[in-house]
Amino acid sequence: MEHIESIGVIGAGSWGTALANLLADKGYHIYLWVFEPELAKIIAHRHENTFYLPGHKISANVFPSTSMEDVVKGKRMLVMAVPSHFYRNIALQSLEYLENSAVIVSVTKGIEIDSLLTMSGIWHEILPPSKTVEIATLAGPSFACEVIRKLPTAVTVASRSLETARQIQSVFQTGYFRTYSSQDETGVELAGALKNVIAIAAGICDGLGFGHNARAALITRGLAEISRLGVKMGADTHTFSGLSGLGDLVLTCTGDLSRNRTVGLKLGQGMTLESILDEMRMVAEGIKTTKSVYHLAKREGIDMPICEKVYEILYEAKSCYATVNELMRRSLKDEIDR
Repeated sequence: MEHIESIGVIGAGSWGTALANLLADKGYHIYLWVFEPELAKIIAHRHENTFYLPGHKISANVFPSTSMEDVVKGKRMLVMAVPSHFYRNIALQSLEYLENSAVIVSVTKGIEIDSLLTMSGIWHEILPPSKTVEIATLAGPSFACEVIRKLPTAVTVASRSLETARQIQSVFQTGYFRTYSSQDETGVELAGALKNVIAIAAGICDGLGFGHNARAALITRGLAEISRLGVKMGADTHTFSGLSGLGDLVLTCTGDLSRNRTVGLKLGQGMTLESILDEMRMVAEGIKTTKSVYHLAKREGIDMPICEKVYEILYEAKSCYATVNELMRRSLKDEIDR
């Protein structure tokens, strides 16, 4: 990777903004693609993302723009931080300006519904042969509002090329943001996406008032489901006990800042999904990922009972109590898959 002075960050939600600020504080010139023209003006004049991270100052090295050309053209590194259901369309918009030999760091945790591809899978599908681009994924237990406050955080950077992963690792490393490298792109992406589904289940569990025993069991069995699917799809089983696996799962299932846990909590308390979504400005990726995982598990022939029950609650309006009862009364099994 050539020396980098400027980086494009595509997506000015809470996570894209937090990472843009982190990189800007390291001295990089950050060009931030903002979907909302009003928000771009606010960031430019007030150095604050009042939509998604209110109350936190943003570095003067962050330059917001609604122009994809301005953000992408000439950049040796791009950070993709847009919701999974917009990811393909926005990636296609960037292709015209994408530099050969650029590095794309995806920080989106989701699986595309129609194709059942991860975000790196989308890139591998849409990139023309003329574009020689490196793809990487950054994931781990990391709430944006804690990162922008410079609280200690650790994540994993994964790429099929270990050299690329280590170069990105160096770009993002700070005194409060510790990065680890990995070549298991598949495992890191799947772990980051699937934990959101289990977090909805954990929220439902808490909303129903089922206590700490139930939540601990759900997290543990949820991890077993994630690992089963990941290994079937070629991931390294060790990834799921790491930061992007167990680390992110615990955070998202227990943290009050978790949007996915919040969705589940309100479902367990009796609210409808429609009314919950009406209250939310930011995306809870687990809602759409639940549908993707449901069909992915069917395709791969993997038993994922917790994810299946979350699907029934979200998309078939099944009772939370009924699904828990069905989970608890399933046929008895050995704990460890052989």
